[in-house]
Amino acid sequence: MTHPPAAQHYSELQAGSLQTGHLLLLPDGERSAEIQSVLVENDDFGTPAVVLATLTGGGILRIAAGSVVRAAGPAVGTSAADSGEARSPAETTSEESDAATPLQLLGPAAVGPAGAGEGPAGEGPAGEGSAAAAPAVVVPPRPATTPATAGKDSAAAAGPSEEELALIPEPAGTPEWVVEAAAAAHPDAVGVMLLSDRLAKGINTKSGSCLKDLSDLANELFVMLKDADGALAVADLLNVLPFDGNPGRWTSVEAALALSSYICRQTGQDARAEVYEKLLRAPDAMETDPFKARINARVRQRSLNEPNLYDKEIFRAIDNSNPDAEREWRLLRLEALMFLRAHGGSETIGLKELERRIGNELESVRA
Repeated sequence: MTHPPAAQHYSELQAGSLQTGHLLLLPDGERSAEIQSVLVENDDFGTPAVVLATLTGGGILRIAAGSVVRAAGPAVGTSAADSGEARSPAETTSEESDAATPLQLLGPAAVGPAGAGEGPAGEGPAGEGSAAAAPAVVVPPRPATTPATAGKDSAAAAGPSEEELALIPEPAGTPEWVVEAAAAAHPDAVGVMLLSDRLAKGINTKSGSCLKDLSDLANELFVMLKDADGALAVADLLNVLPFDGNPGRWTSVEAALALSSYICRQTGQDARAEVYEKLLRAPDAMETDPFKARINARVRQRSLNEPNLYDKEIFRAIDNSNPDAEREWRLLRLEALMFLRAHGGSETIGLKELERRIGNELESVRA
């Protein structure tokens, strides 16, 4: 990532015309980054909707296909269709319907619009690098313990006690300050910069897209930058949020809890990892009807025994020599494996096998 030189001439062009090698002026208007590759996602009618520009040095910039951007470099004005760039695989249609997750920096498998119908993130200004200068944003309260319900799975799914919740440290400042501190530790990481810039406008825990950005930031810090402490600090902003009945928002919290559990297991913090795992399973105990609880438990166990690990999509990306698509699918697989690990494995994949697979995926996406 560079600051645009004064002599550099930037031209305005539609996002659909971006190509590899273009020097793109970033949203802050002060820095620029070279485009490594371009993927174009169509909507359900086959019309280009979102341009995903992978930047040299890491990170993906999400741009509406009709937006006008400023860029410099070769072949300005040539359409993406004529540039010969590989487009996203057809099997991404499940993600295309999720307006909050076309970027898929490190996002979970699409389960529907994350935060559809919710209000936008708050408009408060970002902090100035210290807790005193940060905006007065109330830190979300810690979840209350979940009472055990009838059924054989209630004990395993009940929430943690107050003593166990105390193992999750309080944030060092406001949520915005935590994000700023994590980003400041990696000033050259484009992916972190893009996410932190969006979150700097204000963190609204009722916004699904805001929760998704927090989850993506935690994953980016750990998976790509190997910053376990920074990832945990950001993830804990989500980990303390209780299940509110909205599956779209809860998907991001699940991803953060699974990531936190894995990090703590790897760093010897087993007691803290168990707290995250209990929080992850707590919604399973909320059904009070015994019959519905048994049905839900069977459906849940089947999903754990037959997880979608995106084998076909990854092999297709390899066959098509599309490393960017392969990486995105592997990130989704990694998240699915961490989710299984936080659940203690399943009847078909044990803990040792999960550890081996997670290690392989981390090595692949970091390469």
